[in-house]
Amino acid sequence: MTVAFVGLGSNMGDRRLNISRAVKLISGRCRVLAVSRIYETEPMYVTDQPKFFNAAIRIRTEMNPAALLAFLNRIEKGLGRNRAKERRFGKRTIDLDILFFGNVRLKSRRLVIPHPRLRERAFVLIPLYEVRRSTEIRRLIKALPEKEIEGIRRTNAVL
Repeated sequence: MTVAFVGLGSNMGDRRLNISRAVKLISGRCRVLAVSRIYETEPMYVTDQPKFFNAAIRIRTEMNPAALLAFLNRIEKGLGRNRAKERRFGKRTIDLDILFFGNVRLKSRRLVIPHPRLRERAFVLIPLYEVRRSTEIRRLIKALPEKEIEGIRRTNAVL
């Protein structure tokens, strides 16, 4: 069994419900060990779209990284995500990213672990820190520009 961390995001439809459903579906094959609070964040890269809700979870899984990725992609599809029709970094019903997978370092055509843009994303690091309290994550957060951190707002949404 491996402990992994997954980032969740949604900015279409009922954002809280999309994240909640994703966590429930993930729990069908993985043991969910911790769930962060939900944060509302400004979109990054493509800014002409609705704000996101973001969260992170810590899970325990028997799957390998490729199988976990395939499982998460099926959940995304089941919740209405259509990667073929969406704009890169655009709006989506749900986005599920493997952030860390045990101590694995992996770089393949379909999957990079740790997540390749983790260091630049306050909307990932802040919820991740809630479920993975480490000096590494705290250091990455402190290295971010202050304006990035200020754009992250904790919501009252409950999973």
